[in-house]
This record gives sequence, structure tokens and C-alpha cells, in this order.
Amino acid sequence: MDMMQTLARELNLRPEQVEKTVALIDEGNTIPFIARYRKEVTGSLDDSVLRTLDERLKTLRNLEKRKEEVRGLIDAQGKLTPEVSAAIQGAVTVTEVEDIYRPFRPKRRTRASIARERGLEDLAVLLFAQEKTYTPALEEQAAAFVDEERGVPDTAAALGGAMDIIAEEVSDNAEYRKNLRALTVEYGSLCVKATGEEDSVYSMYYDYTESLKKIPGHRVLAINRGEKEGFLKVTLTVPDEVVLNYLYNQVITNPRSPAAGYVNQAVTDSYTRLIAPSLEREIRGDLFDNACEGAIKVFSDNLSHLLMQPPLKGKTVLGFDPGYAHGCKLAVVDRTGKVLDTAVVYPTIKPRVEEAARTVKRLIRTYGVDVVAIGNGTASRESEAFIADILKQIDRPCKYIIVSEAGASIYSASELAAEEFPEFDVMQRSAVSIARRLQDPLAELVKIDPKGIGVGQYQHDMKPARLDEALGGVVENCVNAVGVDVNTASYSLLSYISGINATAAKNIVKYREANGEFSDRSQLMKVPHIGARAYQQCAGFLRIPGGREILDNTGVHPESYDSTRALLRMFGYTEEDVRAGHMGKLRGEVTKKGIPSVCETLHIGEPTLMDILSELEKPGRDIRDSFDAPVLREDVLSLEDLKPDMILTGTVRNVTDFGAFVDIGVHQDGLVHISQLSDRYIRHPSEAVSLGDVVRVKVLAVDVKKKRISLTMKFRE
Repeated sequence: MDMMQTLARELNLRPEQVEKTVALIDEGNTIPFIARYRKEVTGSLDDSVLRTLDERLKTLRNLEKRKEEVRGLIDAQGKLTPEVSAAIQGAVTVTEVEDIYRPFRPKRRTRASIARERGLEDLAVLLFAQEKTYTPALEEQAAAFVDEERGVPDTAAALGGAMDIIAEEVSDNAEYRKNLRALTVEYGSLCVKATGEEDSVYSMYYDYTESLKKIPGHRVLAINRGEKEGFLKVTLTVPDEVVLNYLYNQVITNPRSPAAGYVNQAVTDSYTRLIAPSLEREIRGDLFDNACEGAIKVFSDNLSHLLMQPPLKGKTVLGFDPGYAHGCKLAVVDRTGKVLDTAVVYPTIKPRVEEAARTVKRLIRTYGVDVVAIGNGTASRESEAFIADILKQIDRPCKYIIVSEAGASIYSASELAAEEFPEFDVMQRSAVSIARRLQDPLAELVKIDPKGIGVGQYQHDMKPARLDEALGGVVENCVNAVGVDVNTASYSLLSYISGINATAAKNIVKYREANGEFSDRSQLMKVPHIGARAYQQCAGFLRIPGGREILDNTGVHPESYDSTRALLRMFGYTEEDVRAGHMGKLRGEVTKKGIPSVCETLHIGEPTLMDILSELEKPGRDIRDSFDAPVLREDVLSLEDLKPDMILTGTVRNVTDFGAFVDIGVHQDGLVHISQLSDRYIRHPSEAVSLGDVVRVKVLAVDVKKKRISLTMKFRE
């Protein structure tokens, strides 16, 4: 297999493009670095394509490795024929390789191996030959294999053993398995039944059947979970005439032979006893793997949009972690993220409501709080009503917002939280986290295991290693796309920067604490565990606002500084002009002179030139500022207040395979089903909305008892 050709074909890329990209990966370059600073080499492939290429490259290399292992194992047995070697070379999946290896794999004792031990292999060969006539009669020839000492007491036992051997031979045929697998996927169904009469969330699947080739991934995961929890019994079915007729046509070469009936029985036994259970395990495993990949993509998209939500800059925030018996924990965080004050109030306990109100008013007035960030957990609804009432009574502008506190408890109980706030208890740390995730979602959420953030579906059912790998890649992409201030970033944030591991990240923080703020990027080379290679990978993603070198506060890589300065001189600009924001005309001047001509003079490619121009126009820019800002509220709306046809503004909180959940300010998110997301046909909700989008919705129906809200986006105001 030519891996480069395969990758090029699958990803619709040029072979030489793939070869150069693979070379960059093999040299140890990170995906963010390649995507941002090696566009001329890759043809401007973005990070999502690069990660797909990287993952597929690993899969193909693992396939080649397994092929070599199997080839060696068969050769060690002296059975590697040119035909077998060619079959291995032509296999395109590990499953196909394992099918080829199956006849050669050392087996535990089977009915067929026992029959061979009893000397019945020649009888199996005789039967399988299916001659038109046998002289003497077939039964008489079988009688010659009767041997009570070897466990063959009669002719029936001899023929039964021979059929066991034939059944295993048929089962081990790689071509048969490959075609039966395809037939099963094409014509098979997943059949689900209830294991009892107990009601459950899986009741819709208590008598359910769906085609294997049509069943969506989220349904596969739901059924698997119901089976795991003991509510469902799942079987894979396929019409017998489809699979058995295929096998009969392959194996029965002479229907008129006296042996045909025996071979027919052996084929039926081979399928029902050996092939069908094995294929069911394999196909259900494939269904699960494909469903996981689909769910991981949804999870990854949601996580990416969550992390890339715009920060609420320049605001002092009161983090409000709701609770009942143990009270609500408060933390005031200034616009830089520094904790100014903490408190505990009990607004849900009547005798202490006034005291709680006084405390909250004091904090808002004393510290000039701009926004109250309320966690959406236990007692959130009561807390929202309490805060909305407070805001009506104060004499300064202040609003509130409901913030997802998913993962806040994970962070607050972590070693990292204990290091940051050793003097705070777990609940106080949670209040700080709620406030900070509103101020800068990316900087705060990177401290939490992505699986705990709560924007996926069925994530607990997936393979942990694969999920961690995918979500870690998402976080890495987001952090590097935004860039971080090397003088203020936590080590947890720094550890996601290209080329920096956890040890190097901690060393940056230690160096900063011991030597003061970094004044230019080159100082990073003095940090332990950051050598030339690591510096090359990380430098462009680390920002130094207010440093000696204005380019250090941009995404321009140090390797392009000389070209950037030459560009400025070419058109009569200085770095002070960049610092002052006087670069609005440069792009037009470059275009007028001719982009190819400028690139040739500077010895850089067009993608690099375009990136440099973007950075010079807005040094220190935050790409998240172009996204929808969070919706701040002043008054509370309850579920009972909602009526059909009401039009509201909401924020998309989660996107699943079947629709999007929208926060419209009533504590309970409403569902916009996929059929209500767009006037045009869409295959997936992500084609219409993304997590964090601010959208206008109309109420379709409200079920107060079940706390369900149906919304639509298919309307005109």
C-alpha cells in the first residue's frame, strides 16, 4: 500500500502535499505550528485537516505494522504462500488482515481440532470434494474411519466430525467473511427488546428494530447504554436466505452429490455457530466505534465553540455558587481575575434572606461589581430570583447571567485549585471559577478535564483514550489560535501551547516569579526545558503586551521578524507606527505594488505575507472578540411565564445530533429540534448553529410538569 497515495485520495489532497506534510509531522512539529507557520509547505491546510491526516497516518502505519507481524507469524509456520502474501498486502483494514490470519492462528481445542485428532480430516476432504458418485457408497467409506479407541464409535460420529472440520474451514475463509460482513451490514437490522416490564428512559426501545445501515450513532449509543444497564436485550438479525444462500452458492459445487447434504449441514452449522456470533460482535463493535467518532466530533465542535466564547473584558464579576443548607458561596473577582473578597450567604433560608441581601449589596457597591455570574446547579433558580430582586434595589448598573458550572466542582477539588487558593475551601474555589469562566472562558476551562465540561453526548460511554486525544487536540487548537500572555497565563494554560509540556509550563511560571515579567520572547530560551526546538514551536503563540518588541505582541513568528521589518521599511513604516495602530493602509499599498513582487523581495510565501499584514493591522488582537457576546439579564423569567408564540433571545448551550438546547433565561434550556432549526434541509444541527451562538427563538410548547420547552427558529419577526 502506498500510504501517501491513500491519504491523498481519502483527503482529496495532492500526493506531494501529503508527503511534505507527513515529513513535517515526522520531524516532530506540532499541528498548531504546522497549521500556522508552514502554510507554504502544506498548501495552507488548517488544523482540522492536519489532525485528520495525522490520525489516519497513524492508522495506516499500524495497519502496515500488523501486516508485517502476520506475515512473519505465518512464515514462521512455513505456510506463507505467494497467494497468502498477496492477500495480506491487498488488505485495507486490520479486520481483513485478521480474517486472513484466522486459519493460521493458534486455536484452543475446538470441535474441528478434536475431529482432526481423531483422524477424520481425510473424510472431511472426501465430503468436501462432492463427487457425483462414490464407489463404494459414501457411508461405507465413512465406516472406515470408525475407531472406538480414538472416540469415533460409529459412522454418524465420523460424518459429524468431518462436518465439524468443514464448518471450521468455511468459517476461516477470509473471502467468505468479508462478503458476509458486507451482506449483513446491507440487509441486517438491530433488534431491541425489553428485558422486563420496568419503565425507564429506554422505553422507546422496548420493541424496536432499525436497519444497520440507517441507524444513527446517537441511537446506537443510547441502545448500548440501555443494554449495559440491563433494560434492553439487543440482537443483530439478517434474513437467512441472504447469508446462507451466499454460502451455499460458494461451497456447494455439486448439489446432486451424495455428500451435498452433509456439506449443506456443515455450512449451516458454520454460519449459525461460528460465523454469525463473530460477525455480530465485529459489526456491533464497528457501529459503536463509528457512533463514538460521530459523538466525539459533536463534542469536539461544542467544546471548541465553548472555549472560543468571547471574554467579558474589563468587568468586575461576582461569582455566585448557589446552594441550600450550606449556603451560597460568593467571590468578587476584579477585571484582571484577582480575588477581592469572598462571602457565604443563605438566601433560601427565610430568617437569613435580609442578611444575605445586605451582604450582596455591600459587595456590589464596595467593589463596583458589573456582572453577577450565577452557577446553574442546585438552587440556581432561587438564586436567580434573589439576585434579580437585588439588582432592582441598587443604585448602579449591574446585570446577571447564568453560567454553566459543569466541571467547576472538578476544578475546585483539584490539586491545581488547591495550589491557586490554598486558603479557600472547595465551595469558595468554585465561586471563583464561575466568575473567571465568564471573564475568560478559555483561560479558566483549560483547568478542567474536557469530559467534565458537559457539552457532549454519551461521553461516558466512549473509549477514554480516544476521547481524551480528540478533546485534548481541540483545547490545543483553541489555545494556540488565541495565543496567551506569557506574563499572566497559568501553567495549565501554558501547557497547551505548541511545543510546551507541563514541566516547561511550570518552569515558565517559576522563571517569571524569580526574574519578573518577560520583556521579549527570546528570554524564553533561558527557561529550563525550552531549547531551540521547543522555542521554535511555541514562540509565535506566546504574547508579551507592552514589551520591548511590538512584534512580540503579535502572531508573527520570530523567524519572520526580519522579513516583517523589511516590509515596514519597504513602505516607509516603523515599529512605532505598528504600536500606534497606523497600519490601516499597508495592505492596500502591498496590493498596489503587487503581492508576488513583495513576496519575492522579502523571500516569503503569500500565506505568510497575508498573516503578517493581519497581525500588523491589529497587534494584540483577540480573535474571540468577533463572536457573539454573552447575553446579560436584569430580570428573571420563570417557566410558568412562557407562552406559545413568545419570541425570545437565547444562547445555544449544547448541540446534539437531534437538535440544539437554548438558554432563554428560565433555568431550563429549551430544545430546538433539528426539524425546527432551519427552513432548508440540514443533515446535522451544527450546520445551522454552534455552541455560544446568540439566537432568536419562538416558543412552540411548554410542558411545566415535565419541564420541557419546545422552541423553533423557523419564523419571521
